[in-house]
Amino acid sequence: MKSKLTLAIVALAISLTSISAQSTQVNTDATVVKWTGTKVVGSSHYGNIQLQEGTLELKKGNIKSGEFIMQMNSMTCADIDNEEYNKKLIGHLFSDDFFSVEQYPTATLKIIEATNFKDNTSKVMAELTIKGQTKPVEFDVTKKDNTYISSIKVDRTIYGIRYGSGSFFDNLGDKAIDNIFTLDVTLVLK
Repeated sequence: MKSKLTLAIVALAISLTSISAQSTQVNTDATVVKWTGTKVVGSSHYGNIQLQEGTLELKKGNIKSGEFIMQMNSMTCADIDNEEYNKKLIGHLFSDDFFSVEQYPTATLKIIEATNFKDNTSKVMAELTIKGQTKPVEFDVTKKDNTYISSIKVDRTIYGIRYGSGSFFDNLGDKAIDNIFTLDVTLVLK
């Protein structure tokens, strides 16, 4: 009898947890992931990366977890109009100097925990996997209806992306590229 009561309590707890936590698919067509990389002196490049898939788990309106897969081979450059130079930059970003896209066609962001929303903002702790290396990252998320907006600062050098980094190479002058790139995300739920 005691084991039946314990089993019933466990089943009730599991069902209440699953009722209160809601896993929602991301609308990958409406979601925008914009990357921006800058040189240490002045200019920058930017474009988009397509989200392949994603889910966000919410409980009482707060983020509990989530996982998002970005298609690195979908990376575009929006600031270079000249087709030849545009292809050259994208080809370089796809190469082993940067993201090794042939070997690592996806990058993943996995939310580990998040604070409850206060004034529509939450602090998120996550793991970002680039080039097969997983590193912690923290960022703020702002909620507006079914849209979640964040700006994620990523230190590319901790993923072994050292090309043009003044931290590892001398005498780069105006060719030096900032170690930090930004992912500005507008995540839309279905």
